[in-house]
Amino acid sequence: MIKKTVNTVQEALDGVEDNMTFMLGGFGLSGIPENAIAELVKRNVKNVTCISNNAGVDDFGLGLLLQKKQIKKMVSSYVGENDEFERQMLSGELDVELIPQGTLAERCRAAQAGFPAIYTPAGYGTEVAEGKETREFDGKMYVLEHAFKADFAFIKAWKGDEAGNLIFKGTARNFNPVMCGAAKITVAEVEELVPAGELDPNQIHIPGIFVQRIFKGETFEKRIEQRTVRPKN
Repeated sequence: MIKKTVNTVQEALDGVEDNMTFMLGGFGLSGIPENAIAELVKRNVKNVTCISNNAGVDDFGLGLLLQKKQIKKMVSSYVGENDEFERQMLSGELDVELIPQGTLAERCRAAQAGFPAIYTPAGYGTEVAEGKETREFDGKMYVLEHAFKADFAFIKAWKGDEAGNLIFKGTARNFNPVMCGAAKITVAEVEELVPAGELDPNQIHIPGIFVQRIFKGETFEKRIEQRTVRPKN
């Protein structure tokens, strides 16, 4: 059995350089690769392109990279919780490509499966389709969208084994699975790392073939983006 474990996040991010394109799993702050993001901040990599559903919040997640002006371009779907993101976008400091959420997921999945592109009805007749090939299928118009090309995919799972097999927990099973194997190198950080063969095969969400490196994260804050509670009676 091939072991894909690395001992530290520093080792997991070996090869990361300026001007690269990164995929980062998560939805809001749920299931984000906290340890990998913290290491990217420490390394002060510059001029990177980040493909992620959103950009975290001002003081956490990808918001930490935005604070240090490490990101030159964001490819995202939802950006409404980050004031610094908004400021940089409106001032022209940050290049932003906004993509319909389903299209974002499918362009990741296309890269994962080795497909060069997909056709989607989302965005036809809007600015999203400007300059892109369109085609009719069964009387409905579709837009051609190319699969993403990324150097690294940083994802977070609940549990994994030494062979890279992964299990996600709850809503952290969001963009993480479709980003596995969608980049040249997929790095998975997990809360619990077990020997190969210990996971129930019927419970595995992503097989290890899609993962190149796996490590046990040291800490996970697991912040809640917007805590909503019932008022006291």
